[in-house]
Amino acid sequence: MVQVRVLVVEDEVIVARTIASQLNQLGYIVTGTASSGKVAIAKALETKPEIVLMDIILKGDMDGIAAASYIREQLDIPVIFLTAYGDANTLERAKITQPFGYIVKPFTIKDLQIAIEIALLKYRLEYELRENRDQLETLLNSMSDAVIATDERGIITFMNPASEALTGWHREEALGIEVSKVFHLVDEVTNSAIENPVTKVLREHNVVYLGDYISLISKDGRRVPIGDSASPLMRRPDQVSGAVVVFWDMSERRQTELLKQALEKEQEVNRLKSLFISTVSHEFRNPLTVIQTAIELIEIQGANLSDVKKTTYIKRIQSAVQTMKHLMEDVLFMGRSEAGKLGFNPAPINIDAFCRDLIEEFSLIESNLYEFVFTSNCEITEAWMDERLLHYMLGNLLSNAVKYSPKGGTIQLELSYNPAESLVTFQIQDQGIGIPEADQSRLFESFYRASNVKLIQGNGLGLVIVKRCVEAHNGQISVTSQVGVGTIFTIILPLTSEFSTTEIVE
Repeated sequence: MVQVRVLVVEDEVIVARTIASQLNQLGYIVTGTASSGKVAIAKALETKPEIVLMDIILKGDMDGIAAASYIREQLDIPVIFLTAYGDANTLERAKITQPFGYIVKPFTIKDLQIAIEIALLKYRLEYELRENRDQLETLLNSMSDAVIATDERGIITFMNPASEALTGWHREEALGIEVSKVFHLVDEVTNSAIENPVTKVLREHNVVYLGDYISLISKDGRRVPIGDSASPLMRRPDQVSGAVVVFWDMSERRQTELLKQALEKEQEVNRLKSLFISTVSHEFRNPLTVIQTAIELIEIQGANLSDVKKTTYIKRIQSAVQTMKHLMEDVLFMGRSEAGKLGFNPAPINIDAFCRDLIEEFSLIESNLYEFVFTSNCEITEAWMDERLLHYMLGNLLSNAVKYSPKGGTIQLELSYNPAESLVTFQIQDQGIGIPEADQSRLFESFYRASNVKLIQGNGLGLVIVKRCVEAHNGQISVTSQVGVGTIFTIILPLTSEFSTTEIVE
């Protein structure tokens, strides 16, 4: 067993000798005795004891409390006070030096042993705790991630150098400040302040993670995109003593993501451009081939061409020209849409009368071939919409219903109104060939045709334009279909006048 070295500071010589004798009996080594504060400090420096027994009242201008304060702070040696004074005032003065024991005279040898052993145990525990704290602080200070710790009120108690660099706050000026003043966060998308994660942790007592696209506003106003997590600091399993937030700079990662997205977008644009050019050229070649063939047949047959064949060839040419005309109109429409210029000009319109006129228009064209039915339970008939785009939307869907429905089938247009949300719904239903389930998710892609649709029945742009027109009205379009049964297209548009009368930018 290693013997403990003890310094005795007592201005009564007989008492000092008695204490030294008792210590020797207990197996301790007495490194010396002192009768004044200055001598006590000198002896402590010279003999390096592991503990000091200090009388409070000493000879000279330095009492035991002043001497103990120096020994404790400068030499890091634990002190036990030995005194005949147990009054409150003396006790309060002694507490300032953080003594490891306080024995009131007279005391027994057993009291002395217990006080020394308890003091040494407390000192070892404090030393280990201090060592662990210093190691932890060194570790946190060397981390590349930023760390801020707070107490249970959200007041900052610790900051490491990485957090100083990101926040722009020096540790000395940030300690004691409410965390949201230093760790100020905003949503990058909405530019609005968000709840501080420390506040949420202290309220909910759970670990909290930041969402995507969150920025830290530094002291000098810089925006730093960050990721973070905040966790509660527990004093006991049921008591939160504070919170710690760990965060890191995501600027480089965000820049990499943006570059990657830009590259992917460029690649997709190039792919679509190539697809667009090849598809449009293919779509034009088909009617051009029909025209060229018809003209060649007319030239070959010359004067022998009958009126019937002549009429047939002319109709083929006219049909091909119409196909090219519609394709060109759709391509131009798509071009304006891609450029963000739909020429969107909403104005007051009677949607009930509009739908009735549209159904009558189709009934006249397709008379005796299809039955067109219009139903309405719409209490509000006046709306604020772009009549040209509305005509394209509904007209295209009705045309599709005609193309893909058997002769004699029924095509329905239903108009309804949702007063709770101020929404109007157009629903077009046919009894046609239906759309395979595998194709339904791709119907609104450029040049895409359902697998059961013949090429001659469309250019694959109509539904894309319909969707653009719907989006121009801040609306939604959906489709439900079953092969051999029919298809239902549903368009929901807001019934408001909160639109720009100028060209919209998508």
